[in-house]
Amino acid sequence: FPDSDVHVLVPAPRKGNLVARLRGKGAGRPLLLLAHLDVVEARREDWSTDPFEFVERDGYFYGRGTADIKSGCALLVANLIRLKQEGFVPARDIIVLLTADEEGGDANGVEWLLRTHRDLIDADYCLNTDGGGGEIRKGRRIANELQTGEKVYLSFRIEATNPGGHSSLPVKDNAIYHLAGGLERLARFDFPVRLNETTRAFFEKMSAIEAGDLGRDMKALAATPPDLDAASRVSAASAYYNALLRTTCVATEVQAGHAENALPQRARATVNCRMLPNDAPAEVQKTLITVLTDPAIAVAPLGEPRPSPASPLRPEIVQAVERATSALWPGVPVLPVMSTGATDGLFLRRAGIPVYGVSGLFDDIDDVRAHGKDERMGVREFFDGLEFMYRVVKDLGA
Repeated sequence: FPDSDVHVLVPAPRKGNLVARLRGKGAGRPLLLLAHLDVVEARREDWSTDPFEFVERDGYFYGRGTADIKSGCALLVANLIRLKQEGFVPARDIIVLLTADEEGGDANGVEWLLRTHRDLIDADYCLNTDGGGGEIRKGRRIANELQTGEKVYLSFRIEATNPGGHSSLPVKDNAIYHLAGGLERLARFDFPVRLNETTRAFFEKMSAIEAGDLGRDMKALAATPPDLDAASRVSAASAYYNALLRTTCVATEVQAGHAENALPQRARATVNCRMLPNDAPAEVQKTLITVLTDPAIAVAPLGEPRPSPASPLRPEIVQAVERATSALWPGVPVLPVMSTGATDGLFLRRAGIPVYGVSGLFDDIDDVRAHGKDERMGVREFFDGLEFMYRVVKDLGA
């Protein structure tokens, strides 16, 4: 690769970002391939191996980031080198982007590059290995996911205050009681079911995978209009399915009081919401106020939300993913999905670059270890994903 096509850009110490470009014929705007380099923290005493030492054992690669998402970085770089060595000249440029601070920090690579070096990463669309991926259940590959959107992260501070006083003279007007009552009402509340193009297609295809009553309920849920009784049963079957159907808000932190012998002057909770892409933050806040049903409780957003529009299901991308999936794993369907968490794709979508989460890296949905103890990636699963992404990128780049 010429030096002019490989850049290491560092906005802050130890916050480097790699941009590498395989030049094409200029027949279209570039294809961007994304993964992040950073990982979440891990403690040696929590793991059976050193989390920051790469270990192959019993058919798995162990180490922090093997699932999220050093594996994605490795397959993108290896495939770019393979394409170059083969002499492949794509119709369009292919750009590999590996970035810092996706997991947290103040130097997010995608956001910074869009602001300062957009010309280096501007693209027709992006494939993000940190979204999508394959699902294994009881040793069987059941689906390969194609992520087209993600929910919006926004937390609220829920706070009750009063003058307090001496604990020997208790009164019913207690900040902790106000907060507890409001949170109990929130625990019983569900936001309404709302499907979009991606989630409707997800449940339609999942209805053929899930057996029995659950499969039938998914089919009824995916109808227009959706069967809301079926939606209730699907929600009860899985926290993941529930999160796909609606905005969710859940209490995650509580703080109250200032002394054990004093009536509390303040009781505060953090409520974390994951909003559907088209839900307005102000409307979610109004709903929380209504559900809490207590004028003594104030509701305020913590930070600014970063909504990102869902990417359309472009036929050429869906078909390329389906072709590679069918060749490597016959009979495994491709499922469009909306991520319930957040990725760096949101910055690109907000900048007008559609993003599709896909990797071909399969993992056991009943043993998810990303961010957790003994994170791992199957050796076979990694090399299958390597071949999968090679085929998809070559297909889309041809």
